[in-house]
Parts: sequence; structure tokens; C-alpha cells
Amino acid sequence: MSTTSPASPASLPDGLRFAFGTLTVLPVAVRRWDRAAARLGMLSAPLVGLVVGGCAAGAGLLLLLLGAAPPLAAVASVAVPAVLTRGLHLDGLADTADGLGSGKPAEDALRIMKQSDIGPFGVVTLLLAVPAQLAALAQAYGDSWARGAFAAVVSATAARLALTAAARAGVPAARPEGLGAAVAGVVPVGGAVAAGVAVVAAVAAGGAALGAYDGVRAALGVVVAVGVAELLLRHCVRRFGGVTGDVFGAVAETAATVGLVVLTLGAPLQGP
Repeated sequence: MSTTSPASPASLPDGLRFAFGTLTVLPVAVRRWDRAAARLGMLSAPLVGLVVGGCAAGAGLLLLLLGAAPPLAAVASVAVPAVLTRGLHLDGLADTADGLGSGKPAEDALRIMKQSDIGPFGVVTLLLAVPAQLAALAQAYGDSWARGAFAAVVSATAARLALTAAARAGVPAARPEGLGAAVAGVVPVGGAVAAGVAVVAAVAAGGAALGAYDGVRAALGVVVAVGVAELLLRHCVRRFGGVTGDVFGAVAETAATVGLVVLTLGAPLQGP
């Protein structure tokens, strides 16, 4: 941890180290653990998604190159983000489902979420979310290697954009400790909006390289993914009194899944 005063401005490298050091298992040393670094880190979260998605796409393409079928490429592209996050986002999704499904008051629900085991609501949620991701990516890889790789990148980036939105000002922490408390409310609303516009524009441009409809569908996928994640976020804030690290994981996995599903919708495509 840095000895720099928390009031001093954080640099872009500080923010990137915070982002990659907290959102992935990559060997990045977080030198500052304060709100100034967290602000830049959460604004940089979509860049983390781009890297994670690129790794996921690379794994899928490697299997295709070696002769594997699209479903196996999809498995690789789902496994890589799980590995790069130590499964924490999937764990957060399951824990949040258990907390919400318990019907308990906020304090009891938060206690349930902190337990190490996964309850029935968490199991069912994972059994729905992970196969949905696999099926969507298998369809995308079946359309073409380019669309499969692009879907993996868009999904991971949309998931981290949802984290940026969830860390915006006005969203409180449910607990005084943990990652949720460290990043809750650090991102200015204007910064979250700017990040969203930038990501939507970038994925639209990337999708347009595959076809005009691909560009529109990719942009729509990000918007719908973040929108559904926002609905989950607001429900969690009402139920738990704020966000936790588990809620951030649930928001990310929800956005990733919804984004992939949207990318499979529409008329049959032509092109690469």
C-alpha cells in the first residue's frame, strides 16, 4: 500500500494497477488503496474487460485452430474469465442469489451471503447463467470464428462497464468493510456515462467490421446488458441497503450473460 496521502491525486498507472490488481488475478501490485486510485480504477474497468475478453477469445480461437468444435471453444471462452477472476464473480452471483432468495431482512441476508457454502438459489442461478453463456458463445462461434471472438470480448467488456456504473456516486455500501465499501460511490456519474458512451461506440465500430447489423446488435447488447445489471443493482440496494463485493460480482455476471444472449438474437447473418 502506498504511503502517499489519500488526498493526493492518483495517476493513471495507479488506477490501472488498482483495476487489474483487484478485478483479476494478474500479478499486478496495487500501490494505492484509497478512493482516488479506486475512482480511476473503476473508470478503467472496461479496459480490464477488454483484456479479459481478449484472453477468452484467444483461448476459443486456439481450440478452433486445433480442430475443436464451437461448443468446446465456447467452454474455453467461459472458463478463462472465471479463472482470471478466481471465480469470484460467479461466486458473487451465487451468493447474491442466496441473499435475495432467502427473503430475510438485510442483516440476515448479508450474513447468508458471507457464508462459504452455496445455497439452492445460488446453485440454480449458476445452472442457468453458465449454460446460457456457453450456448450463446457456441452459437456465435458456430456462425464464424470472428463473431465468436467478438462476442467474448463484448461480453467481458460489458460486464466491467456494469461495474463502473455500479461504483458511481450515490450508490452506498452495505457494509463498512470489503471491496464493496472500497469502491462504492467513487465514480462520478458523468464519468460513468462517458465510459458507457465510449464502450458502446467502440463495440458498435468493432461490430460494423463484421456487418452493419453486427454493429447495431453489439451496441444494443451492451446497452441492454448494463440496463439489466442496473435493475439488479437497484434491487440489491433496496434489499441490502447498498452494494457488497458479491453484488458487484453478480452485476458483472448478469451483464456478461445478458450481453451474450442479445448477441445471438436477430436474423441469420452473412459475412465473416
